[in-house]
Amino acid sequence: MTRDTTPAMHPSTEENGTDHRSRWGTFRFQVGLLLTIALIAGCQHEDTAYFQGYVEGEFVFPAASGQGTLKHLFVTRGQSVRPNEPLYQLDPNPERLQIEEMGHRIQQAKSRLSDIKKGDRPSELASIQSRLTQSQSALALAKRDLARREHLYELGRSDTISEEELDRFRTDVNIRQKDVQAIEAELKTAQLGGRSDAIVATASEIDILDASLRRLEWQLDEKLVDAPAVGTIVDILYRTGEFVPAGRPVLSMLPPENLKIRFFVPQSHLSKIQAGSAVKVHWDGMNAPIRAQIAFISPEAEFTPPIIYSKESRTKLVFMIEAVPESDAVAHLHVGQPVEVYLD
Repeated sequence: MTRDTTPAMHPSTEENGTDHRSRWGTFRFQVGLLLTIALIAGCQHEDTAYFQGYVEGEFVFPAASGQGTLKHLFVTRGQSVRPNEPLYQLDPNPERLQIEEMGHRIQQAKSRLSDIKKGDRPSELASIQSRLTQSQSALALAKRDLARREHLYELGRSDTISEEELDRFRTDVNIRQKDVQAIEAELKTAQLGGRSDAIVATASEIDILDASLRRLEWQLDEKLVDAPAVGTIVDILYRTGEFVPAGRPVLSMLPPENLKIRFFVPQSHLSKIQAGSAVKVHWDGMNAPIRAQIAFISPEAEFTPPIIYSKESRTKLVFMIEAVPESDAVAHLHVGQPVEVYLD
């Protein structure tokens, strides 16, 4: 008797095989549909030229040229400021004291110059004038004595006046004449005042002191630091009472015009981008994209952006692009914020 080795087909087994083939066909259809959608999305990605980027800001660090203790801090972090609005002030007392001292020194030099120009005091001039009068009287008397003796000598009275005696009277007249001339010169000099080189030296000293005073006044003005432009205070680096070295900023601020969009494109898309071209910028939570204008295209390539957004970007050769956003859109931007950039 021959055994039937053909397995009996169970009704339930046939039903399970049919169901398995049906599910496999459905799965293959779904996979194909997903691949088709991905391919379409990839084509759309190429068409829209979508690039990753972020918001970059160039901060401003207002600093005083001098050093000093932080005396007043007029702003807080996150505060909006206008141009020429006071930000902070270093201790002004050292410069104020030096200015006061310099003012006294200038006044002293001016008084000394005025005294030099005036000449001797009236009492000194009167004393010189008295000496001149006495010398002139003595000269007149000597001249009269000489005249009488010359007259006697001419009359031939050699027994009364000798030639040697006559020479002594003549010498006395010459000496008296020299005395008068010397006192007259002394009086003239006293009336003129100081010498011209002393006057020039004192005037130059005053000019030097004036220049030092202006420098101190400038240093005092530098102790009060104002906002250079419209902006927002980003960070406070020193607190009231702390010592601030010369040239060290106390805070940082961000003017709105210093915000820019920085993104990276592969070299295959670089030919489509030109300076002045418009782009659209979008980020999470924004209903409508904003517009920006390309201002800078890096001439050097980078192998990866400074921030890695995906594995694919690690091996791409990219170029950095900077775009300036519209002025009415900067209020919505924040430094470091990720954005998506689309070419028009």
